[in-house]
Formats: sequence, structure tokens, C-alpha cells
Amino acid sequence: MWSIYPVTAVVLILAVFQPAFAQDRLPPIPASEMSQAQRTIVETFEIERGYALRGPWVPLLRSPEILDLMIDVRDHVRDRSLLTFKHTEFVILLAAREWTQHYVWNAHYPAAIEAGLDPEIIVAIADGRRPEHMSDQEEILYDLSMELHRNKQVSDATYDQAVGVFGQERVVEAVAIGGYYSLLAMVMNTGRTPLRDGVELPPVTLSAFPR
Repeated sequence: MWSIYPVTAVVLILAVFQPAFAQDRLPPIPASEMSQAQRTIVETFEIERGYALRGPWVPLLRSPEILDLMIDVRDHVRDRSLLTFKHTEFVILLAAREWTQHYVWNAHYPAAIEAGLDPEIIVAIADGRRPEHMSDQEEILYDLSMELHRNKQVSDATYDQAVGVFGQERVVEAVAIGGYYSLLAMVMNTGRTPLRDGVELPPVTLSAFPR
């Protein structure tokens, strides 16, 4: 069961929201209809990971070459990122919110909590608000990410501040992580990829984007 964290009344309303999905446009491909390249990547994935393709990998299987590359990026983000676990999950949640991507949000909410991200910050992200009481580093990552999501560019002031704190390599990695999860969101939103059967929703979920 999910732990209950102190949240505002607004978030308690969000917590009972369960997204409804239209029919999956890009469902699992029957084994009998897979190409050799698709069968190879499915078999390799299951042997190496111990579970079947799911989430964004299901629609991406239509392009096994791209899927293979995306899995490599995912492994880097999870196992070799230069950003801290908390900062990585922070950037991912921002992308999930901007794309109203329920699968990504539901998968990474518990990871963000485990990483130590303040639940009130997560609530604000879900609500489309700038979080209060962020650390200096979180504020920089927020500005960097949101300027890209909303303005499609980064101001000199934000860039200089980000490089001054994180260095160019980590800034590029933060941007790449946000872009990677935006790509996954685009694929799943196009395919209307559903949540996994029986998945337990976190206490804070996404409603339609509050613009």
C-alpha cells in the first residue's frame, strides 16, 4: 500500500482522480505477427530483464531499432546518470506533468518519494504550480526544465546559473532526461498506452493540465 503523506486539500481531490483511457492504438503485437527483429528484441529483453515488454516499449516495438536505443538510454538514466536520484526523478515528473502522461507519472511517483523529493513539491507539480520551498538546486532544475517545456528555449540567466551549479555535462544530461521522457510521453500519448492491469494508483495523480 502507498504511504499517506501530508498534502493540501486540493491534492486530496486530485488523489481520487483515476485517468480514463481510450482504446489502446498500439497494443502488444502477437508473436505470430512479429518480424525477426521484433522477436529478437522481445526475447533478449525478457531473458535480460526477467519480465515482458511493457509501457512505452510496447508501442515502440513497431520500430525495434529505435526501441533498442531507447532501452539503452533508459539504462543510463537509471544506473549511470550524473544527476542524483532525486534530481533525476524531479526532472522526470516535470516532463510527465507537462505531457499529462499517466504511465510515466505513476511509475515515477514512488521513485521520487523514495529518492526523498518533498511530497509537497510533487503535489505542486501535479497541480501545475511552481513548487514552494525548493532547494537552490531544485529551483535551477525547475527553471531549466520549464523554460524548455513552455518557451522551447533557455534564457541566458537560467543557463548560466545552471552551468555554474551543475556544470555543462550535468546540464546536458538534465535536458536529455527531460527530452527522453518527453519522447516516451509522446509515443504513449499517441498510442494511448494504458496503465498496467491491476496497477495501484499513487495518492497524487494527474488531472487534465490546468492551463
